[in-house]
Amino acid sequence: MKKVQFSDKFVKKTVAVALAVTLAGCSTPPPQNTSDICEIFRENRSWYKAAAAASDNWGMPIAIPMSIMYQESSFKHNARPPMRWFLGFIPYGRASSAYGYSQAKTVTWDEYVTEADRFWASRNDFADAIDFIGWYMDKTYRLNKVSKWDGYNQYLNYHEGWGGYRRGSYKNKAWLLTVARRVDDRAKIYSAQLRKCEKDLQRGWLWRLFFE
Repeated sequence: MKKVQFSDKFVKKTVAVALAVTLAGCSTPPPQNTSDICEIFRENRSWYKAAAAASDNWGMPIAIPMSIMYQESSFKHNARPPMRWFLGFIPYGRASSAYGYSQAKTVTWDEYVTEADRFWASRNDFADAIDFIGWYMDKTYRLNKVSKWDGYNQYLNYHEGWGGYRRGSYKNKAWLLTVARRVDDRAKIYSAQLRKCEKDLQRGWLWRLFFE
């Protein structure tokens, strides 16, 4: 029987794929380069698939929820507000119940779980978190008529809540307006970057195994 030989490149890529599958259930560390959405998705290919699914589900561009997530958690799965201390050494809780990639508060997350029928969702799961942001953006559009392509006002809604935005609670918060502008600017950068690499990201792992 003729012995089949595989190239070193083929073997290395096969091992890499197997390792990725093995580690899929583990907590994903933050991307090494958060300033480039192409690098983020190349490092975590499943994140692109999840982001594209959320985009299809809620009709929003991928770049804005990714920019919001960067601002809220720096892509840390277990991010939460810092602990507050009384007299400098007695802990007395956190500023809010915000948690996970999206920094969703418990009450709002529960609303999402019910309305989107995603009772299995978890705030420290990237796919669930970006779907949550998509849901929030869609509801912002429906309640406050803010375009899903308007990163600036979408973030103000995300931070202040739908009622707070309607009341103009952000107007006297100069720091928040600066942050919202930063989120919008980053979303525009992410969008331009994604246009250059999305075709490659849409290719499956089998294509990459043999042709990259």
